[in-house]
Amino acid sequence: MKIFVGNLSWDATEDALRQLFEGHGEVVSVRIVQDPYTGRSKGFGFVEMKDEAGCSAAIDALNDADFIGRPLRVSRAQEQGDRPRSTGPRGGDRGGDRGGPRGGDRGNDRGPRKPFRSREDSHYN
Repeated sequence: MKIFVGNLSWDATEDALRQLFEGHGEVVSVRIVQDPYTGRSKGFGFVEMKDEAGCSAAIDALNDADFIGRPLRVSRAQEQGDRPRSTGPRGGDRGGDRGGPRGGDRGNDRGPRKPFRSREDSHYN
């Protein structure tokens, strides 16, 4: 049973988080998510408990509990396929039709292009 733990202090360690959750059942694994570029905590992580009873007890006891000066946000983790799609600037639907008044045309707003005219077609001859 996987648990999401949010609002973690940047000073939180996986060992300290493990000790906190072990008071409510057997902990299988603990992972604090880190930024790959800086190595700094992103402020959330996951704890995997061995059984449902320990998972429920930990969520009930630790949600909004103070941990290193911050109230934890503890809930059952969603499976990756169950999460809603992001609609922010880096995610969401990247489908074809962009909608809007121009119907998805990525051209300019200057109207239709004039046909190409060669020198032979011009009035200079």
